[in-house]
Amino acid sequence: MCPPSSLATADSTLRGPHINFADVIPPTKASQATFEHAASILAPAIQNHSVRVYLYAQALAAQSNSVYSSDTSKHDLLFTACLFHDIGTTSLYDGPQRFEVEGADAAVQHLSQFDVGETDAHDIWIAIACHTCPGIAERIGELARLLRIAVATDFGMEMAGAEELESLRKRLEERFDRADIKKVLTDAVVRQARKQPQKAPSATWPGALYRASLAETGW
Repeated sequence: MCPPSSLATADSTLRGPHINFADVIPPTKASQATFEHAASILAPAIQNHSVRVYLYAQALAAQSNSVYSSDTSKHDLLFTACLFHDIGTTSLYDGPQRFEVEGADAAVQHLSQFDVGETDAHDIWIAIACHTCPGIAERIGELARLLRIAVATDFGMEMAGAEELESLRKRLEERFDRADIKKVLTDAVVRQARKQPQKAPSATWPGALYRASLAETGW
């Protein structure tokens, strides 16, 4: 296994090369606040990953004439789901639950200042909490489906309905460097699990990573 990455040892203290995100952020108070908060604590590799995920999800929503593309308030939910989906790996949100659940709770709390309704809050919670659950996220709700397919696309997984997103890959990765995202994200999840093993229950993606790290002394 890979040794721990130095990029995963801090959240906002190690920033990557300057990247202009201005034209990516939806021009609403909710999305601006989402980006400012996420950018202040996410490791550079995870921030870039989250932005790429958003752009994949945005393209997918537009292709399918989704309400998450056409409705401004719904689009804020899409943006926040993408920017917050891994925020549970940061030290600020390193609570006792799985990182996906901590991130889902954080997103709902963050959006409460913008009077998001109960149904929308539930949808964003489900999307983030289930984004590592293949076969479930794609069918449990539209927002969850968009997020799951976008995440899988960024990690090179083949997903039904994602074929047209491949045309974006080269352009997005040239602008928003991958910066060893698989290693950085994996190390962040394992680091939390080593401190609080209950965050990595059996039969989950965090659990599989944690068990692998215990089996490999050179992780």
